Amino acid sequence: MTYWTLTEADLDRIALGCGILGTGGGGSTYHGLLRAKALLREGKRIRMVRPADMEPDARILGIGGIGAPTVGIEKIAEGGEGVRLLKAVEQHLGRKVDALLGDEVGGGNGIAPMLTAAMVDLPVVDADGMGRAFPEVQMTSFFIHGQDVKPAALADSDGNVLIVTEATSPKMLEKLLRAGTIAMGCSALMTTAPMTGDFVRRFGIPHTTSQAWTLGDAVINARAAKADPVEAIMAASGGIRLMRGKVTDIGRQVMAGFNRGTLTVAGLDHDQGRTVTVDIQNEYLIAFEGEQALTMVPDLICIVDSETGRAIGTEELRYGLRIDILSIPAPVLLRSEIALASVGPRAFGYDLDFIPTGISADAPPVAHYDIAS
Repeated sequence: MTYWTLTEADLDRIALGCGILGTGGGGSTYHGLLRAKALLREGKRIRMVRPADMEPDARILGIGGIGAPTVGIEKIAEGGEGVRLLKAVEQHLGRKVDALLGDEVGGGNGIAPMLTAAMVDLPVVDADGMGRAFPEVQMTSFFIHGQDVKPAALADSDGNVLIVTEATSPKMLEKLLRAGTIAMGCSALMTTAPMTGDFVRRFGIPHTTSQAWTLGDAVINARAAKADPVEAIMAASGGIRLMRGKVTDIGRQVMAGFNRGTLTVAGLDHDQGRTVTVDIQNEYLIAFEGEQALTMVPDLICIVDSETGRAIGTEELRYGLRIDILSIPAPVLLRSEIALASVGPRAFGYDLDFIPTGISADAPPVAHYDIAS
């Protein structure tokens, strides 16, 4: 198997990029970045592998956090949750897992599989099921295209492990895992059913960790050159700027295991006099200017600090922050008719048909993100 090993410099770039792709959710990258660096300093390794380099019958397990990001800031992971999940699933299946991946690359969930992989010396597949972050378990390209719903599992920082051996649908699996997460304090680590290497190649979104690295590298290089990091993000992602402004109001609360609320931003500079609101369910869902929807799921709404380009998660929003609101095109797999039924605006209760935004003729193809080469 051909793989490459991450360095601390790689992790810095990946963490920045995962924050941008998190669209406000996926959990903070801060704790995961610190833990990943600590594991490397202990002599552990984090190995990345292309989806195309996995054996067709390899067993790949997705790992990531579930819960409300505001809770995740204060309820710090114990560290062994992923290993307990892995052992529980392997025992249930009666066979070993060959590799890990993140069901979503966005936020801390883009780093989560690396931590477990480093502790048990498994490779991490450079792919995910979202190319961003979404709030609900079933909202992945994997489930959209028929991933099994069993077994799935949850683990918390107190040592509890819950295995779901049957579920009638991916949506019911979301309800069961969400209820378990609430019982665990609204913050847990989860895994969905193992997938084959062939399935991940066909229905995963490839090279998303590499995409995160590319975005983070663009920001770091722009800072070093004293250039505009937001411009660098747009150039690297094919995204557009919707508005530059200041946070004037944020209504946010934890409801049914999610962060929900609305962000209000008043325009600055060339956007003076404009007001944009953004609806939140863990992630940024739809940006409105008055009654007009400027951009919507599954396209990415990314909010970054205007000076540094650092992503601002929904849990970090506060009055007075100077931010840029960006729109980045969603992966092609998420724009199909079958995918929009699960991740389009109607899946979130909006009476809106998906209108693609943030499209640029200069948007780089997926191959651009393959840093293994």
